[in-house]
Amino acid sequence: MTDTQQSEQQSEQQSEQQSEHSTKGSYVTGGKEFTRDTQYIETRITRDGADGYLVEAGRYRLVAARACPWANRTIIVRRLLGLEDAISLGTPGPTHDSRSWTFDLDPGGKDPVLGIERLQEAFFKRDPHYSRGITVPAIVDTTTGAVVTNNFPQITLDFSGEWKDFHREGAPDLYPEALREEIDTVNKRVFTEVNNGVYRCGFAGSQEAYDAAYDRLFTALDWLEERLTNQRFLVGDTITEADVRLFTTLVRFDPVYHGHFKCNRNKLTEMPALWGYARDLFQTPGFGDTIDFEQIKQHYYIVHEDINPTGIVPKGPDLAGWTTPHGRESLGGRPFGNGTPPAGA
Repeated sequence: MTDTQQSEQQSEQQSEQQSEHSTKGSYVTGGKEFTRDTQYIETRITRDGADGYLVEAGRYRLVAARACPWANRTIIVRRLLGLEDAISLGTPGPTHDSRSWTFDLDPGGKDPVLGIERLQEAFFKRDPHYSRGITVPAIVDTTTGAVVTNNFPQITLDFSGEWKDFHREGAPDLYPEALREEIDTVNKRVFTEVNNGVYRCGFAGSQEAYDAAYDRLFTALDWLEERLTNQRFLVGDTITEADVRLFTTLVRFDPVYHGHFKCNRNKLTEMPALWGYARDLFQTPGFGDTIDFEQIKQHYYIVHEDINPTGIVPKGPDLAGWTTPHGRESLGGRPFGNGTPPAGA
């Protein structure tokens, strides 16, 4: 067999394998509204070890792809709170097939701590018959190699509360007791209408479902535009959990959601308060330094075969504006309150 023939055979085999584990049909159901599966492994890691998992430095590994907005939240909070030495970080590459995320960015294609090629392996260690989505973020117990939890909303709250003994000096209080009720209320609307709203547009299975999702999304964005016109942060005068949750959607809006998900009434750059707010956070240590725009675009445009069957990744948009002055300091507030930015800022 010639080198050319061998190369063609390998290419055919790879193509067959990719086809076998294609994501096509995983995201869009014809004629239906997109509904997110929110049934996660809800085990918690706590100071009292009530669920069997005790807070312990060095024991757990956060697996969080930089491309994913839900995982990006955990990377931001981990950095803001200074938990890098307490909780290690594994970062899968930006793409995956129907089986799971892979560690293709690591030497040998294996996570250097867990020794696995696919996150799926850690889920099957927890439950050999696990049949739900293999999602990030996920926290894995390195002593067993099994997933502890992939319940992303609770993970960041527990980083703030249960892991407090390992926070860095000067860490911000992202979930202050006095503001929790308001934070929870804002987070609920942001999740249903914005974080998940862009997906409801992108994965709509009918024109009717898309139209309704589009209207809901921009109603919420208009509400946020008005709210942020006269206040620097979403709740209170410092960054909180609410800002983290909104930021990871906003930073993906123009590169992905505007075109790929058809959220195109206007761009983020055309909403003055939201664009200034997003740049303010992007330029705040712990936020923009966790963002990889190239990985973000690769993930959405390659993985979502239902809505981008060619797999072509767009070259734009121009991202230079993210580092331009935002002027939000004039609204007052201090990002870290009485605390300090994370190390290396």
